Amino acid sequence: MIDDPLLQQVVALVTEVGRYQLEKFRALPPGGGDEKLAREFVSEVDLRSETRLIEALAPLVPKAGFFGEETGQRGSRDLQWIIDPLDGTTNYLSGLDHFCISVSLVVVGTPVLGVVYRPASGELFTALRGKGLRRNGLELPPLVHDLTLSQALVGTGFPYRSPDLADAFFPCCRQVLYQSRGIRRFGSAALDLSYLAAGYLQGFWESDLQPYDVAAALLFLSERGCRISNENAEPFDLSRDRILVAGPPAVHEELQPIIHAHYGGAARDGSTPPSELG
Repeated sequence: MIDDPLLQQVVALVTEVGRYQLEKFRALPPGGGDEKLAREFVSEVDLRSETRLIEALAPLVPKAGFFGEETGQRGSRDLQWIIDPLDGTTNYLSGLDHFCISVSLVVVGTPVLGVVYRPASGELFTALRGKGLRRNGLELPPLVHDLTLSQALVGTGFPYRSPDLADAFFPCCRQVLYQSRGIRRFGSAALDLSYLAAGYLQGFWESDLQPYDVAAALLFLSERGCRISNENAEPFDLSRDRILVAGPPAVHEELQPIIHAHYGGAARDGSTPPSELG
């Protein structure tokens, strides 16, 4: 049953794995890890964290399959745990403490349970569908839904998975920079989107995000009334779309046309479904 007791079991698990990650943090000199793709790294900590998560989650919902960043997909895809054991590996390996664990339970493509945990700060974001978003067990104040783009701090990520979109990204970034309060690039999409849902960022866009990057945070955004779309203002489809644009309604209304103007059809040309990347 997908309920609060299940959520609390997941919370206990991710905090345990988080303790393990902190024990290993800054134990290696910068430059460690293996490069699985250009500028995408994996470490022993990622692999052991994912194994521990899968082993402990399996008996909680016996019929559920898994989609892990490091081990791929297995079992049911209609009922599935989607796991990023260490989102922000490059930060982690470089000694920067902006990284997290993301776990979501997804039913027929819809996230119904989500947990994002930042071990270094102890920040814990949790949600069950229809029951709101909590940070460290407490309800968050309502988002300011009529905030304008000029008042918004906007998160993004560099297109290291998307060299074909670089010519669109950098001019877009310049325009957003001068029409917003500023831009931040922290290196962990799961945390970026959790902070957006909490209200600490007020807008976001990025290309070629993977299900394990965003599944839990998409639930958070939905629970908080944020708008989530592709560059064409269509509902975001994680299996098809390369561009995610999100924010409270008024910010999204201003941000999405800027993203569309720069990316246009470029995100469709020769695109690879996100679930098949990486």
